[in-house]
Amino acid sequence: MTQSAKALILEQVAKYHQEVAPRTEFIPGVTPVWPSGAVLDESDRVALVEAALDMRIAAGVTSRTFERKLARAAGLRKAHMTNSGSSANLLALSSLTSPVLGDRRLRRGDEVITVAAGFPTTVNPIIQNGLVPVFVDVELGTYNTTAERVAAAIGPRTRAIMIAHALGNPFPVAEIAELADQHGLFLIEDNCDALGATYQGKPTGTFGDLTTVSFYPAHHITTGEGGCVLTDNLVLARIVESMRDWGRDCWCEPGEDDTCHKRFGYQLGTLPAGYDHKYTFSHVGYNLKSGDLQAALGLSQLERLEDFGVARRRNWQRLHEQLQGVPGLLLPRATPGSEPSWFGFVLTLTADAPFSRQELVNFLHARHIGTRLLFAGNLTRHPAYLDQQFRVAGDLTNSDIIAERTLWLGVYPGLTVEMMDYVAASVREFVAGR
Repeated sequence: MTQSAKALILEQVAKYHQEVAPRTEFIPGVTPVWPSGAVLDESDRVALVEAALDMRIAAGVTSRTFERKLARAAGLRKAHMTNSGSSANLLALSSLTSPVLGDRRLRRGDEVITVAAGFPTTVNPIIQNGLVPVFVDVELGTYNTTAERVAAAIGPRTRAIMIAHALGNPFPVAEIAELADQHGLFLIEDNCDALGATYQGKPTGTFGDLTTVSFYPAHHITTGEGGCVLTDNLVLARIVESMRDWGRDCWCEPGEDDTCHKRFGYQLGTLPAGYDHKYTFSHVGYNLKSGDLQAALGLSQLERLEDFGVARRRNWQRLHEQLQGVPGLLLPRATPGSEPSWFGFVLTLTADAPFSRQELVNFLHARHIGTRLLFAGNLTRHPAYLDQQFRVAGDLTNSDIIAERTLWLGVYPGLTVEMMDYVAASVREFVAGR
């Protein structure tokens, strides 16, 4: 295809987007107000089509470019794209079991501290690696745990901490990172809901040994499906790359050969000397790669990450201002010292509220206002975990309250100020009627 033909196609794609992009006027009670969603524009459609025209169907140069630019934006040295945020969490935790880490490697039966009021994919990799989750409670309002709770949970078998920044609100990560350093523990920051947030002036994701992000459409930027593991530690980065790419020892990109200039010069394991390095495996790994189509969309979205964050904060602040003082509702608050990149607006019904969560949810849904629960509420109460080995440090009182009385509303960039006002007015009307 000539460049002129390609340019013509992409020009038509841009025009097509302008024709089909929804321009529906917001009609209260008719137009859906979703709690989350992707914000896709003309440049995103063009980026996807351009990648398709170039037949970039596997991980290649676009994926590497996206990884470099994302790492730079996140303030870290290395990024490895995956096929989902869930895979990123699995990869990050699994990398800590690598024999390359010697005595520091995580082994079956070792404990990993996490929170009960979260999403399963922060916890599942612990169980999937034969490790033991140690659940701690969170605070109402911030919906994050505290350094004191984590410190109290550390036991003789504790080897790591893996916690998510709750709905874009950073947990006290500097203090918990210091705890991890004092006790020789690994720290993984699940930054899937908080890309663009800061704590004590530093980006979340830059405090731990490893961090993960998700690019599912609900998140801060999207690649459709996708995620990433990032780190400043080059040893961990190499392990992550190996375990993501089948567990192979070779680091050649697809389509490349002999990057190390000694492809047939190794003797590893009990293999014959000179065994092809491209087919030598140093980890029990996976194939968790993504592709250039997803990366092309990611590059386009990354250009608007800062603007998306501004919109999320604007929408969150508008709800907060208009729901101040509404009886029966505990409003969310930022963790002290943080600048959240809000994923949602959390409401917890007070103990004396004269209405139930389900009544509020039903009222909002009747007005086409979407809601979500704060994920699992308390993971230890779910069927999947009833027969799993875990330890609870302290009590999970607040996690139980979250399971019973908490929900969240959307603040994503696709929501307008007019929509936020409608949501706030609907909540106030519901409470006033009770």
